[in-house]
Amino acid sequence: MSSEPNIGFRVRKNIQRPDPDVVKAFEGRPIGNICDANGRLGSMNYQIKPLNPAWRFVGTAVTVRARPVDNLLLYKALQMVQPGDVLVITNDSSTATSVFGDLVVSIAKAIGVAAMVTDGMARDKAGILEVDLPVFVRGINANGPYKDGPGEVNFPISCGDIPVHPGDIVAGDGDGVVVVRREDAPSVAKNLIKVVEKERETVERIAAGNYFPKWIDDLLAEKGIQIIES
Repeated sequence: MSSEPNIGFRVRKNIQRPDPDVVKAFEGRPIGNICDANGRLGSMNYQIKPLNPAWRFVGTAVTVRARPVDNLLLYKALQMVQPGDVLVITNDSSTATSVFGDLVVSIAKAIGVAAMVTDGMARDKAGILEVDLPVFVRGINANGPYKDGPGEVNFPISCGDIPVHPGDIVAGDGDGVVVVRREDAPSVAKNLIKVVEKERETVERIAAGNYFPKWIDDLLAEKGIQIIES
């Protein structure tokens, strides 16, 4: 067998996953808070949304790169995922066909996948809603994909304009999907505690009738704001 990389037909079986306790730190947190804790970065393209707005998830990325109108390597990824993984699939944002439908989603749920995310399309919306596995997609297209390849599993991809590496933490809710680099996750988890506490304090301040914190006027004064009375 050749030692040369077979680009387009490559599968990396073992990936480095984050500590489960670190992943758990993101559970139940709105992705807006996670973005703030992540340097206000990491949110995928606004078009990628859940088919059910109530769905939310947190998990570890298993990445799939599929060519447009094809999903062959997605099936290989399904053979490799672990419970709690999130399948993040790019087909270069193609809308010509779906990337998967309700039958694939049924398999994913049965083997413990936490969610499926793609910058492409899905089909069989009613069936996916019945399966009740969080699915985040650009839209719906009833055309089915071919199964020829090429494609890759567990190599870096771009999905929804955001880099995704195998083992990154991925979270989603009604606002969309955010990606946190595995290496950054412990620091982001610590920042998230501060973000949540600051938001709690802001809610209490507003409830007390203090709508505008002092720093707003202080900052504007520092910038030399001019107030014109009439």
